[in-house]
Order: sequence, then structure tokens, then C-alpha cells
Amino acid sequence: MKKNKIIFWIATTIIILWEGVMPLSTILFSPEQATIGTRPLGYPDYFAYALIICKALGVLAISVSKVPAKLREWAYAGLTFNLIFAFISHACVDQNIGFMLMPLVVLGILAVSYVYGNKIRATKI
Repeated sequence: MKKNKIIFWIATTIIILWEGVMPLSTILFSPEQATIGTRPLGYPDYFAYALIICKALGVLAISVSKVPAKLREWAYAGLTFNLIFAFISHACVDQNIGFMLMPLVVLGILAVSYVYGNKIRATKI
């Protein structure tokens, strides 16, 4: 049980930092760079701001234990779609292997968080 919690929190902390804290800090402390990742892919500027807000809300939903299970599932799904579409966007537009692999690595970490979070919740029942 303790091992599962440690794995869950390590994976979830990485997701919190990568998908929540980094985008929020960009919009708060360096807003002129908020669109630096989406503009070259052809997305409008407002899309970057919507994406940052949705990522922050998703990270909040998966990290707070009192969030209802359905909402947590939707948050994991939303973050998953975000990462899959980031991979597809980079594969179609700039074809930079580093930019293509990074969302897949983060998706793997998100999957670890999801699996171990479910293991922890299953043992509490």
C-alpha cells in the first residue's frame, strides 16, 4: 500500500509540475510567452490561454482527494486528450522528434498516476 502511494504521488507531482505549475507560471510571470508553444503549430492565441486554464483545472482535479471520482476520471481523460493531440500536432506540423516524444513521455507518467491512484482507491473500499 505504501509503495503504491509513493509511486502515485511521484507520478502525480510530475504531472502537477509539468501540466499545472509550469503553464500557470508562464501566464502569470511571462504572459508574452504563453503562446510560444501553440502559435508555431497554427493555433490562435486564445487557444493557449484556454489550454492553460483547462490544464490547471485538470491537475487540481486529479491531485485533490476530495474530488468526486467522475470528475477525476474526466480530468484524466482531458489531460490524456491534450497530450495525444499535442503529439499529433507536432507530428503533422513541425515533425521534431523531441517535441513529438515529450507528450508521450508525460502521457506515460499520467498513466502511472491513473493506475496507481485507482489501486489506492480500490484498497480503501
